[in-house]
Amino acid sequence: MNKLALSQRFGLAIIVSVIIFILLEVLLWGGDPALQNLDAVFSVPSLAEPLGTDQFGRSNLARLSSALQTSLLMALFCVVTSASLGVLLGVLAGWYQGWVDSALSFVVNVLLALPGLILVLLLGALVPGSFFILYVAISMVLWVEYFRVIRARTMALVNTPEIEAAQLYGFGRWYIFRNHLWPSFRKDVFTLACFGAGNSVLALASIGFVYVGLKPPHAELGLMMVELFPYYSDAAWVLLQPLFAVVLLVLSFHLIAGVERV
Repeated sequence: MNKLALSQRFGLAIIVSVIIFILLEVLLWGGDPALQNLDAVFSVPSLAEPLGTDQFGRSNLARLSSALQTSLLMALFCVVTSASLGVLLGVLAGWYQGWVDSALSFVVNVLLALPGLILVLLLGALVPGSFFILYVAISMVLWVEYFRVIRARTMALVNTPEIEAAQLYGFGRWYIFRNHLWPSFRKDVFTLACFGAGNSVLALASIGFVYVGLKPPHAELGLMMVELFPYYSDAAWVLLQPLFAVVLLVLSFHLIAGVERV
């Protein structure tokens, strides 16, 4: 296995730290992110509330932990779905070409004609507050990049001597994919998955910032920012918490995008 660069290790360390933060909050504090206490509005950090409280007296620690869980789950679901779909359809288009390639490429061109964030906003507006709809919308946008890369790589590989020899010897398509195609583009898939995870987090926060994403009292990073923005002069440190969390998550995924696997 190739040695990881310092920046890549730093990105992995951030993700691990975020997961540890979530686990510690669940195990040691276990607060309710929706529980209000108007007598403790914008309380300063303390042992009971290490990150203080928001404009409704809700625990910032519990809300940030819940929001991070939501963002990580969204990133995981979107990456798995979009990578699986993009690789499958990309291989089909590159392998069979002809009408299969033309039909799939037409669908991709239609999706590319509409900016990704606009598509997510449209679907999110149809069913407001639905995690599932947002997951579907973001996945619809992300799979296109996998398709384009894998299609091009497959077209370049299907006529190589190794694959032609494997076909002549009677090896099946799954064998050829596993032993010839996948090793050739798995690094590309991993890199796209890392960037896709960061884009998923950013997309979820962006639509939450314009009130099209998840709805209160659900804790979500973009929604937390837009709710706290009017109070930045009273408690700027509270607003910086979700903003810093988004930056950390996106940065970490981008840093580890160069990790190579064997």
